[in-house]
Amino acid sequence: MDIYSKAQDELNNFINKNLSNYARDRNYDYGPENRSNTSVLSKYISHRILIEYDIINRALLKYPISTIDKYIQEIFWRIYWKGWLEHRPQVWNDYYNFQPTNINIENLDKATTGNTGIECFDAWVLELKKYNYLHNHTRMWFASIWIFTLKLPWQLGANFFMKYLLDGDSASNTLSWRWVAGLQTVGKNYLATSSNIHKYTNGRFSPVGLNEHAECIKDISSNSAGELNITKSRQSSSEVIILDNDLSFNDRKDTFNKYKIIYLLHLSNHCRRIKLSDNVLKFKYSCLTDFSKEFNQVKIVDETEIEKVLNKSKSIDVIYPCIGENLSFLEANKNKCTLNYTYRSEDLFCWKYAKKGFFNFKKNIPLIIQRIFEQKDLFS
Repeated sequence: MDIYSKAQDELNNFINKNLSNYARDRNYDYGPENRSNTSVLSKYISHRILIEYDIINRALLKYPISTIDKYIQEIFWRIYWKGWLEHRPQVWNDYYNFQPTNINIENLDKATTGNTGIECFDAWVLELKKYNYLHNHTRMWFASIWIFTLKLPWQLGANFFMKYLLDGDSASNTLSWRWVAGLQTVGKNYLATSSNIHKYTNGRFSPVGLNEHAECIKDISSNSAGELNITKSRQSSSEVIILDNDLSFNDRKDTFNKYKIIYLLHLSNHCRRIKLSDNVLKFKYSCLTDFSKEFNQVKIVDETEIEKVLNKSKSIDVIYPCIGENLSFLEANKNKCTLNYTYRSEDLFCWKYAKKGFFNFKKNIPLIIQRIFEQKDLFS
């Protein structure tokens, strides 16, 4: 079974069996052997094997929004994070170009090897490396302990997650770490507490010695929003570049079939500033491989091969990969080649509402759903 079929089967199973209880059970982390209270679809969503809008539509066809409102919000968070970052590319650049100084190397080594002596944290390090996944609530606890108890830079923690998570997403990961640190909602950080961890791990962990009263991290980065740097484009080349974080094809088959060559770009760690584990790189490559089976004119290429393509081309079409390492690589290596980005109309519509906080975005979700899905009776 290819990854697309597997993703659809897992989505159907979650919607039919577990979605109705999601709001009630979502915050509990029962351990890696029991994930029935979450969808565990994030690795497919971050590579757009599954599209956020399709998931929302499928879920709303089965349940009224009043029943599954929390899940709909969680999917929209991913879209919101992308839009928020698109308005603030400098936030990504500041993180991406971060150079650590005065780091407690001993604490960093203990944190990354799972030898801090904080039982839950050490267990989560091993779980992350073994399963390439952590429960969302656990990610918040983990980040809080990393930043406030171990006193390590949030940027290195964000890198650590990107290295091992199969669902690593530039916007969601970067901004979630900033949120825990108190940089996203300025003056409001997230502090893991022993009581909260005990409750929501169902008593599996009761850590001691956590810093539960830390101040927010200070940072010079600005949260001010600018206008989206979007230029309307149309197919202007016989070739297109597709990257690993937007591999949907069902809604674009006709478009893709018009191209003479489809380049699927697989970046190795040689050119990545944020290094990825072997498991994550293999997963990405397997996604590209399954995509390639759908078209005859596909070439899976690495950074060296795509640089040659960019050097010989005056312009080339690109499925817009959103702000993150993929986009940073392309922009740094395009030379004189014009990159004609193709955007999803749904993304552009949603991103208009992502200039401010999520509360402002959330109040527009009914409008977004009605506009995108044209289902006027969902809120009646």
